[in-house]
Amino acid sequence: MTGGRRQAPPREDVLAAAMRMIAERGLEKLTMAALGREVGMSSGHLLYYFRTKDELLLRTLEWSEGRLGAERARLLAVTGPARDRLDAYVSRYLPDGHRDPHWTLWLEVWNRSQSAAVDSDARDRQAAIEGGWHRDLAALLAEGVARGEFRPVDPDRFATRLRALLDGFAINVAVGLRGTDRAGVLGHVREFLAESLFAEA
Repeated sequence: MTGGRRQAPPREDVLAAAMRMIAERGLEKLTMAALGREVGMSSGHLLYYFRTKDELLLRTLEWSEGRLGAERARLLAVTGPARDRLDAYVSRYLPDGHRDPHWTLWLEVWNRSQSAAVDSDARDRQAAIEGGWHRDLAALLAEGVARGEFRPVDPDRFATRLRALLDGFAINVAVGLRGTDRAGVLGHVREFLAESLFAEA
């Protein structure tokens, strides 16, 4: 049958399009109307699926994190020294550079979460994203300690502190703070780990 109603694209395609728009045009260009044009849907239809732009952004972040989580799992599953896998974790954690789309989205979602209108479900979902990164890091640290590659630190406490350090550096890189770049940040983090974590040879 021809001339029928056009079928809406799969939700994952909409989220992928939103992420692509952030990467190519910046977050400020991601409106419901612009996204609707990109995927062949009306802004009203998008609102039917996502209710608000806040929900669209959070779902897009969850979708992006799902992909990053799978990539992180592959990196951490590689056989070899825990030290090498920790370096891979740090490299994946940090933004690629100024206006990195994933970090741009992450910062926007967390900024919007300050609103009193944000419900506890949204906050729980954001915490779940952070929890995945934390659990993987703590498990890797525990393995490195058990194998004698790392000093005998408390994995959970060290993971909390390391992620705070990474977040601070990552925000500086993502917003383009003058004098801060990815290569320099990686150098700082590796120096910190060498001083505080790696066992003496």
